[in-house]
Amino acid sequence: MDDLKDWIRERRGLLIAGLFAIAMGFWWWHGRPISQPPGILAPLDPVQTEPESPASWTFRDHQITPLARFEVRARVLSTERYRFDRASELSPVDFALGWGPMSDSRILEAFTIQQRDRWYFWSSSNMPIPASEVISHSANMHMIPSNESVARRLLAVRPGQLLELRGQLIRANGKNGWHWVSSLSRTDTGDGSCEVVWVESASAADH
Repeated sequence: MDDLKDWIRERRGLLIAGLFAIAMGFWWWHGRPISQPPGILAPLDPVQTEPESPASWTFRDHQITPLARFEVRARVLSTERYRFDRASELSPVDFALGWGPMSDSRILEAFTIQQRDRWYFWSSSNMPIPASEVISHSANMHMIPSNESVARRLLAVRPGQLLELRGQLIRANGKNGWHWVSSLSRTDTGDGSCEVVWVESASAADH
């Protein structure tokens, strides 16, 4: 009987170790950036137009009001998931996105890019382009998936991929006066400069 118990404990330990190895392998693969060749990969600026309708709707106990239609094809510079802050009730992930010169590997190799606390930070000891171009060609965007299928696509996105998004820039009003309002400019900085994107469709590709 003792031999049987030892065998069961051994098998259980091997199973747990195997599951842990699989989980760590998936985590490493998912977070591994995609390398890209030099050159501008996303040449066009985001497209922003008037909303088709000003009518608001309810999503997860928040009132969502459209501010503009929005489309973008950009390189993913960084991703950051959020689970515990207030905004994570709506947005599980932020993307730092770059287009124009900020989608070029030759430019990006000069930068250190980080995300935390719903902010996007960049730095460079030898600026390859003016800071104004960095600001106007990259942004931190808060993703609000419109359904579970879109959520799965967004959570599978990896740095370095080319991402196409279609949806709306929005204002979200929650309980107790909480609100989240999208920027409508690609050149602003500081508090309120991030885009809050209601994502209706999303697709990512390695090239």
